[in-house]
Amino acid sequence: MTDTIESRLEARGITLPEAAAPAANYLPYVITGSQLFISGQLPMENGAIAIKGLLGRDVDVKTGQRAAELCAINILAQAKAALGGDLNRIARVIKLSGYVASEPSFTDQHLVINGASNLIAELLGDAGKHARAAVGMASLPLNAAVEIDAVIEIG
Repeated sequence: MTDTIESRLEARGITLPEAAAPAANYLPYVITGSQLFISGQLPMENGAIAIKGLLGRDVDVKTGQRAAELCAINILAQAKAALGGDLNRIARVIKLSGYVASEPSFTDQHLVINGASNLIAELLGDAGKHARAAVGMASLPLNAAVEIDAVIEIG
């Protein structure tokens, strides 16, 4: 099998879900020029928010990392939909912005968002190395623990 993003997903046992429809008045992604902007993705699994609550109160760092990984999987699902099913059009992940629902004294947002960063880098190699933000939030939509959006260069 050739070394593609799809083959790396398969090797990890990851099947991309169908891209989620927007929950409000926005587009799930926008392509302008050679950039793909993906709206914030929640830790959805099997059609529902898999990890809810605040980091440091309801959710530990390891579970938060899993939430971030699910967000990254959903980012790739949106990218696949945006690119007509061809993930190999991804030239580079430019930036991930991670939002972590956190109780006020929690300061390990960067460790939580590593769940997404590590998966993206593993699946995309050098093209997956990206700039990033990891920010604590009082709450997120639908009580999700994590939300992540992305800017991707495409070819």
